[in-house]
Amino acid sequence: MNKSSTGGFDLKKLVEENRDKNSDLYKKHVNPVFSKVLKTIGFNRNYVEGRGAYLWDDKGEKYLDFLSGFGMFNMGRNHPVIKEVINDYLELNDTWKLAMGTNPLTGLLAEALLEKVPHLDKVYFGNSGTECVETALKFCRATTGKEKVVYCEHAFHGLTYGSLSINGSSNFKDGFVSFLPGPVNVPLNNLDALERAFQKNDIAGVILEPIQGKGVYPANAEYMLGVQKLCNKHDAVFIMDEIQTGMGRTGKLFCYQHVPDLEPDMVLVSKSLSGGMVPVGAVLMRDEIYHSVYSSMDRGKVHSSTFGGGGLPMACGLGSLAVTESENLPQNAQKTGEYMLEKLRAMIPKYDFLKEVRGKGLMIGIEFGKPKALRYRAAWKMMHPTNQSLFPQAIIMPLIEDHHILTQVAAHNVDIIKILPPLMINKGDADWFLEAFEETLDEVHSIGGPIWTTARHLTRFAVSG
Repeated sequence: MNKSSTGGFDLKKLVEENRDKNSDLYKKHVNPVFSKVLKTIGFNRNYVEGRGAYLWDDKGEKYLDFLSGFGMFNMGRNHPVIKEVINDYLELNDTWKLAMGTNPLTGLLAEALLEKVPHLDKVYFGNSGTECVETALKFCRATTGKEKVVYCEHAFHGLTYGSLSINGSSNFKDGFVSFLPGPVNVPLNNLDALERAFQKNDIAGVILEPIQGKGVYPANAEYMLGVQKLCNKHDAVFIMDEIQTGMGRTGKLFCYQHVPDLEPDMVLVSKSLSGGMVPVGAVLMRDEIYHSVYSSMDRGKVHSSTFGGGGLPMACGLGSLAVTESENLPQNAQKTGEYMLEKLRAMIPKYDFLKEVRGKGLMIGIEFGKPKALRYRAAWKMMHPTNQSLFPQAIIMPLIEDHHILTQVAAHNVDIIKILPPLMINKGDADWFLEAFEETLDEVHSIGGPIWTTARHLTRFAVSG
């Protein structure tokens, strides 16, 4: 296209001319506090390219991405198939989205998803994970006529107001005054506590992550089946939040599918459903839930989203499902994840600070704990004046600085690092991380080494605010 036909607007030129202003523009106009955080932890780097499991900065340095946008890029960044799907869609000159009409791609993606989850019947499309959760909250109340929704300690289901009302971390709630009435908080994997919550028969639904994103705490099979049984007994809706665990991350397309006979009433999907390229969210549900909301012709649009179900995200969703299957991403996640879990767990007896390694597939939590050896205890105590996550952050910083690996603390105020790489990583990528992590642990266990200078810096920053 001739640039004169676009009014002289040249996106590539605009980006290239402002590459070196990236951090300053964000700091000035978007979020200066977050910019300060990135600078403090050494993450204020100017990345100019992303491909597969790797990033490159403006100095040409290569990085291994073990965050994958918190699970957006299960198939890696800029996957060629998804890029081709986007180009093909643009050449269609499609209608994109009709306010009063339908697009065949919407029905095709719904059909493809329901083939993977045959016990469910309908799909609602939105734009994000938190929008999926808001939908589930509304629909379970409409279905049951009840108000209360049960969620678990440490849960994370998004940051819009309904989702925030069922957030298991006070850090996200502080300062936002009041929330939706009715949420009930219970400990994960405690069926007795859940059964007590049902005693008044006023529970509309239970929402559960099969593996909690904040902390990488797995729900065990007995608990998930118990949730299903209690929901069936009390006519409540069982909502499975697969926003981070889905699309192959744990070794199956959806994590709950590891448990035979588990059939939640709603399944929430987002993040990597579009390959991470376009905002998308999907709520899969039983027919009776759908009909409780869209119960008559005048309620045919009673719950909707301006951009939900638009042509481009639906096309990307179809492409993402095809890539996930053709490239055997769930199988690779399971195989590579088992390899990493075995190697990481083998490090526990060697390193006093290392407490536990848990997870499934390529969703792994590495937890640190108070050391047994007396010589390490003062250093451990120094790192915990205000926030437990300072210790793992002090490990993450040399991982990016010295080894060019991106990862992050699993949640606020926990001694846990979360590993969430793209699902197409190979053994060489896994070894890159494992060798770097072990080298960093060696430094941690050398009291007085450079990592403890970083630790003292972080502690001062935390205390000063």
